[in-house]
Amino acid sequence: AERLMQAMDTSPSDYAYAIFHQPNTKFPLRVGKQLGFTPAQLEPGLLAPLIGNVYAGSALVGLTAVLDIAEPGDRVLVVSFGSGAGSDAFHLCIGEHLSVCREDAPSTQDYVQRRTEIDYATYSRYQGKLMLE
Repeated sequence: AERLMQAMDTSPSDYAYAIFHQPNTKFPLRVGKQLGFTPAQLEPGLLAPLIGNVYAGSALVGLTAVLDIAEPGDRVLVVSFGSGAGSDAFHLCIGEHLSVCREDAPSTQDYVQRRTEIDYATYSRYQGKLMLE
């Protein structure tokens, strides 16, 4: 994140939103704060509290939530990384066309709201890890 902002000659205040890898809720909030981002910049893309850890897809799922609300001209910082697998960072500037095509698909929040929560025992049974007799 720091190297990309340096290369783009930007600072946290230049971004409407910032999305970081989110294996849990605390990690992206802590990293964002350390880099100088505000909770208002981080919370729209923070989905770990709602859907849990989706591993490599966590930053991208956060991006979909931000794209549902971003306005033309907004800048978005996305940073994803994994266990020793490297890191990717993206600087996006929202264009005019997003607001036109946004309604072509359900929003991320639509998908989140229609999920069915299950407990671990049910999940284990579905996965064949728990057999009831």
